[in-house]
Amino acid sequence: MSSDADTLEAELRAGLPDPLPHRLGVAVSGGSDSTALLCVLAKITKHTQVELFSATVDHGLRQEAAAEAETVAALARGLGIPHATLKWQGWDGTGNLQSQARQARYRLLAQWAEDHHLEAIALGHTADDQAETVLMRLARSAGVSGLSAMAAQRKVGGVTLLRPLLTVTRARLRTYLTAGGVEWIDDPSNQDQRFDRIKVREALTRLDQIGITAEGLSRVADNLAQAREALAQYAQESARQCISVVDGDLCIERIGFAALPREIRRRLVVAAIMWIADKEYPPRQSAIEQALEALSAGRSANLGGCLLVQDGEKAWICRELNAVSSETALPGNIWDQRWIVTGPDTSDAEIRALGEEGILQLESWRSAGKPRAVLLSTPAVWAGGIVLAAPLAGFGNGWRAEMPSERSDFYAAILSH
Repeated sequence: MSSDADTLEAELRAGLPDPLPHRLGVAVSGGSDSTALLCVLAKITKHTQVELFSATVDHGLRQEAAAEAETVAALARGLGIPHATLKWQGWDGTGNLQSQARQARYRLLAQWAEDHHLEAIALGHTADDQAETVLMRLARSAGVSGLSAMAAQRKVGGVTLLRPLLTVTRARLRTYLTAGGVEWIDDPSNQDQRFDRIKVREALTRLDQIGITAEGLSRVADNLAQAREALAQYAQESARQCISVVDGDLCIERIGFAALPREIRRRLVVAAIMWIADKEYPPRQSAIEQALEALSAGRSANLGGCLLVQDGEKAWICRELNAVSSETALPGNIWDQRWIVTGPDTSDAEIRALGEEGILQLESWRSAGKPRAVLLSTPAVWAGGIVLAAPLAGFGNGWRAEMPSERSDFYAAILSH
């Protein structure tokens, strides 16, 4: 084996957790990057207790996709690795195709990981992908978090995504495959100038003339990732000082919050919205700015499925009633992705938002210690038009509302946003 191949394998291993997960998935499209990832992982785990599993997502957008997935399956079989083809059939022809395909890919992979009890999935993103992401986000005037680009590790849908090749260029991976006599598939969409990433990829080849390279931009992303981590730690410490979690809502001490640097306030608002509304992506920058202005001015505001409510020297961020007004669930099932309400065996009980109609039936709602507007979006137990219980609004009546155990607490969530 060449010294560069040894170095490549060592770099990939350094980008993985230690110890390795016992059951590790690999997402393989058939392109050079993910194909090399599969081959290198097969090599470095050969004499370990690690079980590898591979999967290819067939988006159903090209006729060749099914045959390409079978090519990957054949390679995986040759390496002694189980393979699955995951088919996406959810696109209705509307919206941003690349964005929807990406989200569908992660959903399918997360479900596959859950079905096979995989602890993590390795992805073949390279230094080139990282550099392209930095440039695309630079074009959108992104801040520290955006320009730190893709994280080496990230949780999606309960599974950890690993990107151990972020310091390795595509050219090195292709050299590795060529030396081993392994072929890969070139996706024709990688030449389609309609896509912004392809335009950026082509621009990057010209930027090399002035010293801007994929490796350099990848290092910039890594530097900014370290800055992002430091800011997240500061934001978490600040949150513990001026934000309290009260039954799934956030109570902010306005004076302490106002004294924080603007970037930390912005991060806390983003984390609050994403945690309460269970969003994977942050709201638009304009919405965040409006929320910060409202907090500063003592005004209420709607933001990203949440509601900002002023309460003297405090402010609350809670779920917005309109966002949950149509949500229903049976007792014991999850409601609004946040609450599981349980209590006496009542055949006709249903979980819905308390709302205006419900709070009028409660004489004890003030005992909850929250503004009226905050309580409207909390879960209540209904039997027809009668409120049997509202556990978070001072009327338990033998019922209780709890968050699922796997849902992280707010302070921990700050570090992931």
